[in-house]
Amino acid sequence: MKISYPFFIAEISANHCGSLDLAKKLINCAKVNGANAVKLQTFTPDSMTIKSNNKYFKIKAGLWNGYRLWDLYDKAQTPLSWHKELFAYAKKKGIVIFSSVFDEHGVDFLEKLKCPIYKISSFEMNDLLLIKKIAETKKPIIISTGMSSLEEIELSYKTAIKYGAKDITLLYCVSNYPSKISDFNLHNINILKKKFNCRIGLSDHSTNNKVAIAAIAAGAEVIEKHIALDNQKKGLDIRFSLKGKNIKKFKEDIDLAYNLLGYKKFYRNISEDKSKIFRRSIFAVKNISKNEKFSKNNIRKIRPGYGISPKYYGSLLGKKSPVNIKKEYPINKNLIYKLKLN
Repeated sequence: MKISYPFFIAEISANHCGSLDLAKKLINCAKVNGANAVKLQTFTPDSMTIKSNNKYFKIKAGLWNGYRLWDLYDKAQTPLSWHKELFAYAKKKGIVIFSSVFDEHGVDFLEKLKCPIYKISSFEMNDLLLIKKIAETKKPIIISTGMSSLEEIELSYKTAIKYGAKDITLLYCVSNYPSKISDFNLHNINILKKKFNCRIGLSDHSTNNKVAIAAIAAGAEVIEKHIALDNQKKGLDIRFSLKGKNIKKFKEDIDLAYNLLGYKKFYRNISEDKSKIFRRSIFAVKNISKNEKFSKNNIRKIRPGYGISPKYYGSLLGKKSPVNIKKEYPINKNLIYKLKLN
């Protein structure tokens, strides 16, 4: 996956609220506000669960408290009949579009649409048959790692490698909706970078820009965030979604954070050179005659920086001056060589 960093994925998820027109508006919103890619979710209710009133199939806490799983997924789904049109619309708008896939049938469906990237959600990352199916397409694969131990992540990663995946991105994720600041441990990003030979990013369900900015500083190169339109009130994921112009601000913030990291080597911008003149250097504070010894009485380490570095001060003391030097003039760099100063 040839991408520019940081790569920002705008997640539509269920915020289309069952409207194809709104889904298109969200794709356009992502493009206009600087997202690098837009992502759908490809599932049907019966690919996710069964239609049951049994207590096991009812959500008992959190943002979707009270929903039967079937009803939640029925409401949240992006109808399969929309996909071809949405892929074409995104192509027309000039933004990459891909999808989260939740079962093997979804991979077959998306392959017909030439889906360029596949995403596996945190809840499916231990489905090794699904990972195998995607890996065999040889396309880039993004895996969210919410709730998972390092051992579980390693098994999923090795499975993807085993079956042919060459381009893997692991996303550190907190699977709380919305996530609180206290839920995060951004050292996990660095741990993942050290342990796995792949791209690392963040799937962010927090309610502000701070976590993503800090994640970039910690080494994340891909950021995924849910989006909505300006002033959009409804949507299953609305509470942790960026809205409209805030999407652009989010992209600007993570771009700035990434650019501030600079080069992977010690580096000083040339713009700093003009400030060197305000460093200290060695100046004559009295007239110094040729063959007169340098002493604390006739030279000092003072600002500005036109003379030789203060590091030569100790070596210069007691040496005889090879030339006449006027009071309030800098000690010339030629003296370093003439006196063989260390």
